[in-house]
Parts: sequence; C-alpha cells; structure tokens
Amino acid sequence: MLYPELFKSLEQVRWNMDTDIPWEQYDASRLTPEQAQTIKMNAITEWSALPATEMFLRDNRDDSDFSAFMSIWFFEEQKHSLVLMEYLRRFHPELVPTEAELDQVRFEFDPAPRLETLMLHFCGEIRLNHWYRCASEWHTEPVIKHIYKIISQDEARHGGAYLRYMKKSLAEVGDVARAAFSKIGVLMASARRTEKPLHPTNLHVNQSLFPNDTVQSRLPDPDWLERWLDGQIRFDGVWEKKVVDRILHNMSLLFERSFETVQDLNRYRKEVTQRLSAAGQAAL
Repeated sequence: MLYPELFKSLEQVRWNMDTDIPWEQYDASRLTPEQAQTIKMNAITEWSALPATEMFLRDNRDDSDFSAFMSIWFFEEQKHSLVLMEYLRRFHPELVPTEAELDQVRFEFDPAPRLETLMLHFCGEIRLNHWYRCASEWHTEPVIKHIYKIISQDEARHGGAYLRYMKKSLAEVGDVARAAFSKIGVLMASARRTEKPLHPTNLHVNQSLFPNDTVQSRLPDPDWLERWLDGQIRFDGVWEKKVVDRILHNMSLLFERSFETVQDLNRYRKEVTQRLSAAGQAAL
C-alpha cells in the first residue's frame, strides 16, 4: 500500500496559506486587470478537482489504496483554488468566483477506463506544473508569482505520486497497463499536433452534455485558456518541448526503455498491443 508513505512524504512539504504566502509583499502597481482576470479563471478551473475526485472514487471502488490517496490529492488541489480565491478576496474582491460559477464546473464525468484515466491525469500534472511555472514568470506582482511557483511544485509532487501508482499497476497487470499508459502517453505528448491544449480540464467527459462537457467550456469565459497560453503567458514551443521531454523521460523510467521521441513511444505501444493480441489469440 502506497498511501501511508505518500501521506507522510507529502505532509512533510505541505505549505501553510497563512505563513508561507508573503501577503505583505503585495504590490498593486504590478498587477494588471488582465492578469487579475486570469487568476479568477484558474481558481475556478482548480475547483474542478471536486468532480474529478468523485470520478476517481467511483471508478476505483476496488482500490482502497488509491482511493485513500485521493484524500491528499483532493485536499491539496482544492487548496490551490482556495489560495487563488484568497488572493482575489484580499486584493481584487470583485473578481472572487461566485458559488454559482464554481458549481458550473461540478458535473458528472462519464465512466472511463481506470488505467487510461490515471495516465491522463499523470500527464495533466506534468503539463500543469509547466503552465504554472510559465505563469509565474509572466506575472509581475510578487505575491501571485510566489503562489504560482508553490502550486506548480504541488503539481509536480502529485505527478510523482501518480507515477508510483502506475508502477504498482505494471506489477499487477503487466502489458494491460503498458498498453494503456503508452496509448495515452502518445496522445498527451502530441499536443503540438492538436488545435486545443491537451489537459484533462479541456477534454470532453460527458457525452450527454456535449459540447458543454469540458471544464473549460463551463467557465465564465470558455475561451480564456487558449488566450492565456498563447497570448498572455506565452506557452510556446520551448515550454511545450519541456512537457514532452518530461513525459518521455518518465515513460522511459516506467517501462525501463529509452524514448527520445513520441514516435519511439508509439512504436513501443504497437509492440505491447501486438503482444496482447497474440496472447489473446493463444488463449482462444
């Protein structure tokens, strides 16, 4: 069971909203209205950890270890939303999200394969870590720069925890897990080939609500994410390469095989798929 060890390790590095955020350093002259509005959008986006947790608990009923870890992940992700809202409450109270706006991003996600979902969120943590690091560099106001740096570190630690559960799955189900993880890895490392940012909050998750079934589509400004990435924080090809390299590096560690490119990972995916297919035919 991983939960006890993860609880201890994450508890040791947990930050305090009252004492670890330098609220007294706030400089109003260094925050633009445009920047403040993006903080609101991220606060609402982070609130979607609530329906994601409900999804994880529903789809992992037979895994008490992972479900217990959700207590940590949910707490820390909701804390991200809370600290961004606290920033707005102190310095831009007119932008604090309303309860109705937060309620909009709590909706049911359709059931999905457990292993694919785990890998999807692992990649999402890597991407979010880099988005927030980039956002910290873009912002000019010192307190919000510090907040984004702190929560980006949380996202990296969450990714590490997910990786531990992925390793556990490899030991339990072997090639079934390898196929699931490599398939989603190829998808999430191929963002440059898609028109929209590849992150769990920007993917369709409820067929009955389509097309209003992504977290981003339910925000007060559904188009803000692309504008934030492309025109504001400037998450360019250099940053995207860092995300892809990190995914490939972790897949190399997970599968004990070197992947220099997405094509390398895709070739591995095909090998695993062929092994599973051959095993299935042999069983018949």
